[in-house]
Amino acid sequence: MDFAIIFIYTLSLVLIFFYSLSQLSLLLNYLKSIKKKDTSLKFDFTNSSEVPLVTIQLPLYNEMYVVERLLENISKIEYPQDKLEIQVLDDSTDETITSTAQQILELQKNGLDIKHITRKDRTGFKAGALKEGLKIAKGEFIAIFDSDFMPKSDWLLQTVPFFKDHNIGVVQTRWGHINRDYSLLTKIQAFALDFHFILEQVGRNFGKHFINFNGTAGIWRKECIMDAGNWSGDTLTEDLDLSYRAQMKKWKFKYLENVETPAELPVVISAARSQQFRWNKGAAENFQKNYSKLLFDKTLTAGTKFHGFFHLLNSSMFLLILLLSVLSVPVLYIKNTNPQFSNYFNVIAFFAISTLIFFICYWVTYAKIHGKGIGSFFKFIGMFLTFFSVAMGFSVHNSLAVLEGHFGKKSDFIRTPKFNINNLKDSWKGNKYLSKNLSLSTMIEGLLWLYFGFAIYSAFVLKDFGLIIFHLMLFAGFGYVVFKSLLSKV
Repeated sequence: MDFAIIFIYTLSLVLIFFYSLSQLSLLLNYLKSIKKKDTSLKFDFTNSSEVPLVTIQLPLYNEMYVVERLLENISKIEYPQDKLEIQVLDDSTDETITSTAQQILELQKNGLDIKHITRKDRTGFKAGALKEGLKIAKGEFIAIFDSDFMPKSDWLLQTVPFFKDHNIGVVQTRWGHINRDYSLLTKIQAFALDFHFILEQVGRNFGKHFINFNGTAGIWRKECIMDAGNWSGDTLTEDLDLSYRAQMKKWKFKYLENVETPAELPVVISAARSQQFRWNKGAAENFQKNYSKLLFDKTLTAGTKFHGFFHLLNSSMFLLILLLSVLSVPVLYIKNTNPQFSNYFNVIAFFAISTLIFFICYWVTYAKIHGKGIGSFFKFIGMFLTFFSVAMGFSVHNSLAVLEGHFGKKSDFIRTPKFNINNLKDSWKGNKYLSKNLSLSTMIEGLLWLYFGFAIYSAFVLKDFGLIIFHLMLFAGFGYVVFKSLLSKV
């Protein structure tokens, strides 16, 4: 049994180490990209003949708290009115469908080409709605915004020009966060998303590896969508699926780090959970669907296949983290009762370098947003420890999602409740879309919180404090997730 535990523990460390190397590679790409001037072809919009027809698609499903803000914001987009069409793809089943229709009618009276498109059923969920709208879309280019996004008025003027290059299939922009500092939960989410949208997206794009359209705040060439096989609802992350299919068809993606599209982060842990579940399960589904095609594509480099592997398996790292965490307690006892393993434990200490790599990568992205001063650095250290503690606290929930994805268990597309948060801290409590159910994963998380409390106790009993920081982070992370989940049910 001891050998089995050590083998699985070591394998988890090795895989996480290789994942950290993929992140280090992206960091190096990112640093190189800073020095390179963008020489992309662009449309000259001073010449009206070069201004293409654009369709904006707004997929909705019961968005009571944000739909009015969304439509008001979109109506202010700067673009020639005769070259702009807006499709409100409304799958709502509540009273918002009536109020949305009334607001659209008012916008139509003001001369806006905006259509209210509804369906009798949600076949394909968001992917199905986008596909339905595409059938009648007039635009050569299709911009997509989720209901909580607030693109700036010049958004189209900053993105559409890059389609001058006929090989560009997608232009994706960086997400901003209008409520970054609302709570510890929103700060943690912003910390993670900034890393993805700065280091990962830029690093992959600069290295000519596959990136992904992020489901919103981006714009597609309609021809690219059709050539790649159109939207499909057979995974929970239709955006990642179509992105890989399009890039395997040799379409290029353009990522614009400096074009920020503000949006609202979930402020309740149950909403963050539903979003995380969908993203993590969808990534695993996409690995099963697309990676073999990527692997056997002889036209792609080994580097692109390597990064594609870890990109699609990104969410599966939660499984490794969970295994590593649970096994760390018996490993602590094995270490102190089996002297023959002493050399082994000296060797695996090398894998601590993975933590150092992550630390450096996250610092580069944090400094990009918050600055490089000494005060910023110390705040970063606190945020880094907090983020990874809570991420480990989410590992049970996210691992269940990953396992469902890999084993092909199908589930509905569960939307993330939107809030339109104001300055009142408890303004979310009346949200009618919040789940009140206590999940199985929360109960498991509670047991693991006690388990890692025992791990801390064990360090004092054995007088071995080599894993004490790790176990303190796990104890704090699971405690945070459990108690936030319980309090959100109140």
